[in-house]
Amino acid sequence: MAPGGRTVAALDAWLVFEDEAGFSMTPPTTRTWPRRGHTPVVRVRGRSRRRLSVAAPVCYKPGEPLRLIYRSCPDARPDGRKSFSWKEYRDLIQSAHQQLGGPIVLIRDNLNTHLTAACAVTSPTPTT
Repeated sequence: MAPGGRTVAALDAWLVFEDEAGFSMTPPTTRTWPRRGHTPVVRVRGRSRRRLSVAAPVCYKPGEPLRLIYRSCPDARPDGRKSFSWKEYRDLIQSAHQQLGGPIVLIRDNLNTHLTAACAVTSPTPTT
């Protein structure tokens, strides 16, 4: 990082924040306090144990419209995995890089999948 934190400006790069979330398709259960002897019955359709994982980078660059690029990952996969693999995170970031058409400065959390050596993002060496 350059003095004063000017890396993004010096590179004329996109600032990219990447995160992921999981959603359960099972409706939440709750408790109520009805009158004694009048237990409420709530019918729920589509009850399942399925999950949906979503990963998305939010991309910012001064003078450009804010961009959101996302990928979803249902749990019904042949390998049985219920979340993104490091290859899918890598492909998402590469896709974002291509769509944005310029250098990116990537900010992400410390998810163990992000910290694998194979998923390490390094800046290319400048060619002269």
